Amino acid sequence: MLNLYITFMNLEKWLDIKSMAKDKFKVLSETEEVGEDSVGTVQLFEFEGPLGRMKLEFISKPRILDKKTTYSNRIGSEMKVNYVYSEDEVVHQLHAYKWNETTNDWEEIDAAAFA
Repeated sequence: MLNLYITFMNLEKWLDIKSMAKDKFKVLSETEEVGEDSVGTVQLFEFEGPLGRMKLEFISKPRILDKKTTYSNRIGSEMKVNYVYSEDEVVHQLHAYKWNETTNDWEEIDAAAFA
């Protein structure tokens, strides 16, 4: 799977990218969802671009400060991971996808393709 993972994205850059795509391309859909484990938000923006059908996923969530693992050494016991999130720091990520007609599925676009 190709991976585009930009951590130096901020909300202003995201709004600029979205605005530019709206001006130049046909918008297919635009939604906002609650992130994984009800933490943060995920904005999905789908449009018809020069490479065909494309989707941008902008994820905003609190920065993870600590990860605590709870487990027991008994056979068959579960392991549980608890995250401690920052109250004032937010992390943004941008993922870009291209629709693959042969597999009828989204493929992530490699960040090196933009360099």
